[in-house]
Amino acid sequence: MQELLEFTAEEKREVKELTIMLRKSIDGGLPAGNFTFLKKRITEAVEQGKITRDSFGFNPIILDLRTAMIVGQEIGFQPEIIMSIMLNRSLQAGTAGIEEIKERLGESAANILENLAQINALYAKSPTIETENFRNLLLSFTNDMRVILIMIASRLVMLRRLAASDDDNARRMVANEASKLYIPLAHKLGFYKLKSEMEDLSLRYTETEIYAELSRKLEETAASREDYIASFIKPIEKNLKMMPHLKYRIKGRTKSINSIWQKMKKQQRPFEQIYDLFAIRIIIDSEPQNEKSECWHVYSMIADMYTPNPHRLRDWLSVPKSNGYESLHTTVMGPEGRWVEVQIRTERMDAVAEHGLAAHWRYKGIKSEKGLDNLLASIRDTLQNLSEEEASDNKFKMELYKDEIFIFTPKGDLYRLSKGATILDFAFSIHTGLGCRCTGALVNGRNVPIRHVLNNGDQVEIITSNSQSPKQAWLNIAQTGRARSKIRQALKEISAKQADLGREAVIRKLKNHKIEFDESVMDHLIRKMGFKRLSDFFQNVAEGRIDIADVLKRYQVLISPEGESGEAARSAGEFTFVSDKETKGSNDVLVIERNLKGVDYKLSKCCSPMFGDDIFGFVTINGGISIHRKDCTNAAQLQERYPYRIIEARWSEVEGNGALFPVTLRIVGHDDIGIVTNITSLINQEKDITMRGINIESHDTLFSGTLSLMVNDRTKLNKLIAKIEGIKGVKQVKRG
Repeated sequence: MQELLEFTAEEKREVKELTIMLRKSIDGGLPAGNFTFLKKRITEAVEQGKITRDSFGFNPIILDLRTAMIVGQEIGFQPEIIMSIMLNRSLQAGTAGIEEIKERLGESAANILENLAQINALYAKSPTIETENFRNLLLSFTNDMRVILIMIASRLVMLRRLAASDDDNARRMVANEASKLYIPLAHKLGFYKLKSEMEDLSLRYTETEIYAELSRKLEETAASREDYIASFIKPIEKNLKMMPHLKYRIKGRTKSINSIWQKMKKQQRPFEQIYDLFAIRIIIDSEPQNEKSECWHVYSMIADMYTPNPHRLRDWLSVPKSNGYESLHTTVMGPEGRWVEVQIRTERMDAVAEHGLAAHWRYKGIKSEKGLDNLLASIRDTLQNLSEEEASDNKFKMELYKDEIFIFTPKGDLYRLSKGATILDFAFSIHTGLGCRCTGALVNGRNVPIRHVLNNGDQVEIITSNSQSPKQAWLNIAQTGRARSKIRQALKEISAKQADLGREAVIRKLKNHKIEFDESVMDHLIRKMGFKRLSDFFQNVAEGRIDIADVLKRYQVLISPEGESGEAARSAGEFTFVSDKETKGSNDVLVIERNLKGVDYKLSKCCSPMFGDDIFGFVTINGGISIHRKDCTNAAQLQERYPYRIIEARWSEVEGNGALFPVTLRIVGHDDIGIVTNITSLINQEKDITMRGINIESHDTLFSGTLSLMVNDRTKLNKLIAKIEGIKGVKQVKRG
């Protein structure tokens, strides 16, 4: 039998006082029958040794009573939530049943207790409660958002009690857990008072020396700080009194120790150089229709008195935070050159700021079950939606979608997947290599295939085989974009390896017959065989769907003097060239003009020749001619390997008259503000030059990019390049 929970005299007195306070505070009072039921179930659990002191030596009954007090103060003393908090341990101990609770207290209390039981099970199952995924899983299992509020309050009570403990490791552990899970939840719900206290206590336990030093310095400067606040407020009150229609109150407060410590770290300054240690709050008793106008009126008055910092204005009146927070913040330069934050809000806004979303509804008055449902729905919406401001601050990156599931590994690690995800999706979410070798899995101890659809909370162990590899059919099994992307990538890599093997086999076959491999000839061959890509052709060779011997025969035909390639090479002399009478020597010259007939030619994309460039022609394998610049990067290779396919060429004198040619300029320079605008403005001023596109990328202090132009004359292009090089910041301009 477990050790009985013995109450000290002080604990008995504390239990009695808290019980009286709670019973008096409960909305509508607590019926005597329900109180008797609660007391009996707790007493039975204690007497049976099923409720004992926790690992820190704390009395759990007192912890629950204090949790109930915080919850009641923050969201209202609802009978069902107070009873649920106090009955939770009895339900776990077995001295109270869910059915009798439902019958006596109603569905709402039973639902809260069932949610608490599920959360306890999750805690036992997962050692990774500090992760973002655990927060999301927690919310996906929680049907009643009041359970989240109970958890926050419970953790604050624990942090408070640990102040008297000598166990530094225990305090640090609880503080770290609060920082990762409970403080972000409190922030998201707008419980700033609870959040601030938890942050200070966590700092006290994790950074003891820093906390003690800041506490000491705040205490030493308290008197002078209070004097300064009074002197700052005095002229404000004088001006506010000149507005007799305005009802207001002013509060001055020192910022929390954790807030000051975060400022010191962010600004990299000592305590003495942190000037905005306190904030002034002006709270207006305003009618709903006048709230915004009166807040801005007060702001205008403050701005006339003290110089505001324009970068520190925060307008949460026009666009409230997602948790309902509304206020107008400004930081002004006060006497002695010290910055002071001024917060302007109404009584309603202040209640929401202090006590979160629940205060907003309580301020309106919840008079029905529907009103309570609206409150809980509002809290859930807040937990599910992340504002841009909070994302940028990196304070609370939690998103929850109804179409998500959470899966455990055997070690308790947690992964988030979309609803409908399969074993294959889960394997690829862990690691690509694991996904590629996946043959199935053990789900909650049961063997299942890769197409098995997972459920929320499943525990999954992936089964692999070294002989397994991705299949095309897997794309129909995978449901997540990540998995499908990884499968496609793996299939491409497999295809590339197969293509390399096929290519090596073809080259080896040609080498055995003392035939040199020619990429252009092979490209022509595969097109004649109906393939669009060399990789597809070589893959078919590797997989045995194409006979290499047949490839050899076809290749020999193409390169023989009687084959297609030889005919194409000899046909150069058969084109109808325009004779160049002024050219010295006996060679014919191809004169390029727009209306040239009898010759199939095109401007090569590798060097984009234009009117004015020195050019030559190259007879292609299909019988046409490609025109290249003589300084083309491919020119030397073409002239060395295929001298018999090179022909002389020049531009017709009329070709540059109105014809536009595509040109690419590559540009490098310093990444200065406005340099791109300067370049584009210069180009737009040029006649007969059109800009088709611009692509600029920054690299630290430099930028590089390309300009796509349409130009009709090389001379004009050279002049444009010279002008661009003259722009300040441009280091280099080259033609592509």
